[in-house]
Amino acid sequence: MSKAFTSIKQGLREAIAHQRGMQAGVKLHVAPQVDVKEVRRLTGLTQVEFAARFAISLGTLRHWERGDRTPRGTALVLLNIIAKEPKTVLRALEAA
Repeated sequence: MSKAFTSIKQGLREAIAHQRGMQAGVKLHVAPQVDVKEVRRLTGLTQVEFAARFAISLGTLRHWERGDRTPRGTALVLLNIIAKEPKTVLRALEAA
């Protein structure tokens, strides 16, 4: 068997073990949840401005702020970055 196949096979075994609740050397990285309304407040932007600036659907932003839904994945990472450095992120976007 090739190195690639062996590596993929091992990864699949670890994923299956993790899914079954066993610790199999899996490292899970999860960004902390944020208060989306508070993050937006830190930027000083309205809902419309925030959604446009960060390419988020206005409807999605409203759902997050109401708590009907929670951000996940890349959106959650972005919101955590904005929460920590709102002015820096806004400044970086202005330069782009």
